[in-house]
Amino acid sequence: MESKVVEGKAKPRGRFPHIKRAGDFLCVSGTSSRRADDTIAGAQTDTFGITRLDIREQTRAVIENIRDILASMDASLKDVIEISAYLLNMEDFEVYNEVYAQYFDEQGPARTTVAVRQLPHAYLLIEMKAIAYKPVSGEEPTH
Repeated sequence: MESKVVEGKAKPRGRFPHIKRAGDFLCVSGTSSRRADDTIAGAQTDTFGITRLDIREQTRAVIENIRDILASMDASLKDVIEISAYLLNMEDFEVYNEVYAQYFDEQGPARTTVAVRQLPHAYLLIEMKAIAYKPVSGEEPTH
């Protein structure tokens, strides 16, 4: 088994890796729109201190963070077989789905989406985790 904290990504807020390989499977830990400098994509504060949160931008950033984390193990979004998404507000489901559909279709990963009461930062609207199948040998099995 191999675990990795990926350079250039936000440092995990606990003692866990961004990604772990277990045989032919890659497990991506819960990922948010947090950047390496600890700012959050989709969270803008104006000069009056009013913060605006954008589920569209956060969803895109989360999926792209997962894409980059997978790339650190020579995998891609095409290798993802399951995604679990945690939304702070189920009223964001429609917009989240629109962005998600820019990356995946009905041939993509199995998916579960649930609403949660809270995420690790007040500005986070979404977090996702993923499981990918990427054979160590690089060859897909024949059936």
